[in-house]
Amino acid sequence: MISDIQQDASTRMGKSIEALKHEFSKIRTGRAHPSLLDQISVTYYGTESPLSSVANIAVEDARTLTITPWEKGMVQAIEKAILKSDLGLNPATNGMTIRIPLPPLTEERRRALVKVVKNEAENGRVAIRNIRRDANSAIKDALKEKMISEDEARAAEEKIQKLTDQYVKDVEKLLEAKEADLLSM
Repeated sequence: MISDIQQDASTRMGKSIEALKHEFSKIRTGRAHPSLLDQISVTYYGTESPLSSVANIAVEDARTLTITPWEKGMVQAIEKAILKSDLGLNPATNGMTIRIPLPPLTEERRRALVKVVKNEAENGRVAIRNIRRDANSAIKDALKEKMISEDEARAAEEKIQKLTDQYVKDVEKLLEAKEADLLSM
């Protein structure tokens, strides 16, 4: 029973770390990366479709993305979708290819992005602590039901705390790496 609670907590904390990595990947660092366009969707035959399913997205150089639609008629729709997105990107069309130059980040914009990253990291830490609270609550319930002894409950809570500390350290490592990435250039 205790091992099930610990395993569940570990799994959920791991998912929180993955969610944080996903959130960090959305925050651009000035370098071109196809994942910048992941949240853009395009109207394709009356249906909203992700950009990656209607076109090929590639990195031309460190500051330029290229998009090559599967169909010629999609060029205008893709261009409109990029302009409507809140990414602040200006696509340039060259026949069948759309080039997106990424402007360099200003120092002020970098500082703002660091604040966003720190906020996301804090949300990750809060999620991990909430999982710890849930696990400790399940342990206390098992103790009330007399399924486990007080010593087992205390030992289980210590293990949950160690697990929490480890995942919070992982959040800190991710935060440091992303912050260094944002401030370097």
